[in-house]
Amino acid sequence: MLRVRCLRGGSRGAEAAHLIGAMLGRSVTGWVQRAFQSSSSAAAVQSHAAVEEEHVTGLVPQDCPVSCFNEWDPLEEVIVGRAENANVPPFTVEVKANTYEKNWPFFQKYGGQPFPADHLKKAHAEIEEMCNILRHEGVNVRRPEPIDWSMNYTTPDFSSSGLYAAMPRDILLVVGNEIIEAPMAWRSRFFEYRAYRPLMKEYFSKGAKWTTAPKPTMSDELYDQDYPIRTVEDRHKLAAQGKFVTTEFEPCFDAADFIRAGTDIFVQRSQVTNYMGIEWMRRHLGSDYKIHIISFKDPNPMHIDATFNIIGPGLVLSNPDRPCHQIEMFKKAGWNVVKPPTPLMPDDHPLWMSSKWLSMNVLMLDEKRVMVDKHETTIQKMFENLGIKTIKVNIRHANSLGGGFHCWTTDVRRRGTLQSYFH
Repeated sequence: MLRVRCLRGGSRGAEAAHLIGAMLGRSVTGWVQRAFQSSSSAAAVQSHAAVEEEHVTGLVPQDCPVSCFNEWDPLEEVIVGRAENANVPPFTVEVKANTYEKNWPFFQKYGGQPFPADHLKKAHAEIEEMCNILRHEGVNVRRPEPIDWSMNYTTPDFSSSGLYAAMPRDILLVVGNEIIEAPMAWRSRFFEYRAYRPLMKEYFSKGAKWTTAPKPTMSDELYDQDYPIRTVEDRHKLAAQGKFVTTEFEPCFDAADFIRAGTDIFVQRSQVTNYMGIEWMRRHLGSDYKIHIISFKDPNPMHIDATFNIIGPGLVLSNPDRPCHQIEMFKKAGWNVVKPPTPLMPDDHPLWMSSKWLSMNVLMLDEKRVMVDKHETTIQKMFENLGIKTIKVNIRHANSLGGGFHCWTTDVRRRGTLQSYFH
């Protein structure tokens, strides 16, 4: 089989696809790689060697650069987010429903403006050091493009400014050799995908599948405009009743509400992920994967990985403050359910869009190495008792923007195969 890819970048890649597709007598609307898989295609390419030499740079590698089936196989390539130009989201109903009351004055005052400059400077330095440590551990680090997130934009349904490209875990989900762009649920994150598009095009040109989930309109109908969010008690009751600020008007989901364990993928219905979004993912992935909906005693569910973080085959960190309602099925499957210790982060540290439980939002470099907060000595001890070496890194100021190590990254390639770990 002869497999050919076009030159990367803009018009030359498009020109090559069009020219070679025409030589093969195939419509350019088909997949270019498929067009080269028949013997007639191979003959056509060989007969136009001069043209091929001009427009084609080489063969697609046998191993796709994108390949990931779980959260713990040996990490080879990762996308790490950027703190630069991070912008406070406007204080809209979906932001209010996903943040705690003590932080509402901050959003009311600074919504649509940059985060405090000194804080961002420190967060940026922390993430750069995190990237250096990942490289030292043998991981190839990729980054999104820097973008001005303060720019205002208007669609037929809403107006907003942006947020950031800090948390690639929220927007990108890798399943096998496919990268799925999540549609998102916050209006301030509508155009966040733009920061990752150069990477997506590069991975696609090298053989990866690239899927963009249906983009929601994010009109008023997607949100319960009267969502009652006065107290934590209100939120507990509403979550227990399956009521969230996002409606079922159209599919929406953040990628960080999904967590992978081979052929089994676990997801929660949350403030940013609705049942329509989960069903879209179920149909899209098909019969090779099983989607399990799980839930927690959580007054503000948004992103699963500081509540239920799978760190190895049959090994999961389960937040003791947000117990899983379906935990018995994991125990019956023989899983080791570990309750991480209470976080040590001080009460006065700003956490505008997250909780102290980012202490369990760790990144596995492989089954025996984990990247963990250097200040969280008790969870470090827990990992050591599990036989896992801790790679200690400080990202406290980066935590304030809404994520820990898992949030700040999307694993692009882990060395492993598709297996079943849940029976």
